[in-house]
Amino acid sequence: MGILFTFTATVLLFIIITFLYLTFQTYSGKSIKNPDYPPVDGTVFGQLFYFNRLYDHQTEVARKQKTFRLLAPGQSELYTTDIRNIEHVLKTNFDNYTKGKYNQDIANDLFGNGIFAVDGDKWRQQRKLASFEFSTRVLRDFSCSVFRRNAAKLVRVISEMAIVDQIFDMQDTLMRCTLDSIFKVGFGVELNCLEGSSKEGTEFMKAFDDSNALVYWRYVDPLWKLKRYFNIGSEASLKKNIKIIDAFVTNLIRTKRKLLAEERICDDKEDILSRFLVESRKDPEEMNDKYLRDIILNFMIAGKDSSANTLSWFFYMLCKNPVIQEKVAQEVRDVTRSQDDVVNVEEFTANITDTALEQMHYLHAALTETLRLYPCCSCGKSSENSWTLNSMHYINSLKFMRTTDVIMLVTWFFGLKDGRCAEVDDILPDGYRMKKGDGLYYMAYAMGRMPYIWGEDAEDFRPERWLNNGVFQPESPFKFIAFNVCIFSSFVAYIKCQAIYKVDGCPHAGRSSDMSGQRLRLPADEDSINSPSPVLPLQISR
Repeated sequence: MGILFTFTATVLLFIIITFLYLTFQTYSGKSIKNPDYPPVDGTVFGQLFYFNRLYDHQTEVARKQKTFRLLAPGQSELYTTDIRNIEHVLKTNFDNYTKGKYNQDIANDLFGNGIFAVDGDKWRQQRKLASFEFSTRVLRDFSCSVFRRNAAKLVRVISEMAIVDQIFDMQDTLMRCTLDSIFKVGFGVELNCLEGSSKEGTEFMKAFDDSNALVYWRYVDPLWKLKRYFNIGSEASLKKNIKIIDAFVTNLIRTKRKLLAEERICDDKEDILSRFLVESRKDPEEMNDKYLRDIILNFMIAGKDSSANTLSWFFYMLCKNPVIQEKVAQEVRDVTRSQDDVVNVEEFTANITDTALEQMHYLHAALTETLRLYPCCSCGKSSENSWTLNSMHYINSLKFMRTTDVIMLVTWFFGLKDGRCAEVDDILPDGYRMKKGDGLYYMAYAMGRMPYIWGEDAEDFRPERWLNNGVFQPESPFKFIAFNVCIFSSFVAYIKCQAIYKVDGCPHAGRSSDMSGQRLRLPADEDSINSPSPVLPLQISR
């Protein structure tokens, strides 16, 4: 009895001491009443009360105050929708903001020295190399061909469900299609998740997703280093998953290196891994297998989920706006000159050329408007490559959330996700001060709904706002931050979205059935869309 009492008392004392310590760390030295610093809107812990409507709550606060802060243990977290502040951190004063050692320590086991986990010269070197490779004609042509081919597969799968008037999960279907594309472009490997399965590839992706969740869990697990040392609990699972990941990627790298040594891979090889292998011959010591492993995994996190999630919102918004859906489909028909004489998907995709893509201004505007309202990274810290919330497009009202999303949401509450923090005291363009160690977040979701940025109709889905005399007109990347937050995922999302909807607009999706005039629509029971379910149910209707 005495032992139980002593144990209980010790636990309670530990809890009380921890609470007092966190309270002291949260409120001390924060200049709460000082008007030189942004107004305080509570603590990071208080956002747990807005779990079901976090982004909408942020939007409400941002309407009253463009820049505000939340108090966190040891620092303040600033949130802003002020375009001047965003440009200041991402461009003008970029070198004075880093991801921070704390974030790097947490992410290092999985992402190593990849572009999303490093700063300084390493970041610049990788960005320069990646920007060059992504801009090459060979990679762009290869990517487009992969996306078009998988888009054709997607239409055939949807066509089969349309024949029986079946309700299907659009997000899941798009996830599998995107995974096939990312694997092919990244590794040169056919995964075939959409029509079949690859046991080895599926095991790799499961390990990759689980590792992401376990890494993010470290943010709210004060004992993670101890658990890693003793190899127990979540850290044991993480180590096991990383072993699977490393084995898969290392095998691919070594196999392709062998082919390259035998001169069976030429310099214009198309997939990203092969292109980096060719580049590594210039500096084999620096660009070793570990270096290439980190680059590839960072590429995967950038593009895997973001494309499918953006597409899901795109189709959802078209279903909610049938007039816009018809305008998009009509533009596709007009530009590709596809009428009833087109007999199959393959013939239709042959009409999708670079020239045709450039002429589809309304489709470009509709996709951009989707990203404005439902950005890939709805709230990111000040980083040109924010990656923590790539899987969280559907956080609003808990739409389409998955297990990994919930875990990442928990880490977001504590203000401890990937991003940048001030390395020195600074003054933002709006006049507010930042202390060394404070973090800065830009709120892309809220920004898309601010009247002082987009006008009184900011919350309306209106592609026409991007058109001038029918021609697409881009905005400043610091105003339209949704496209700037992740250069790789946005590249993939734009190309893939265009390819998929162009094919979906085809008058005849396949030889087996006439789908002319058919359109995607939401099922009669739309309540499922607003439930905490990882499903976007759609139907095909005439």
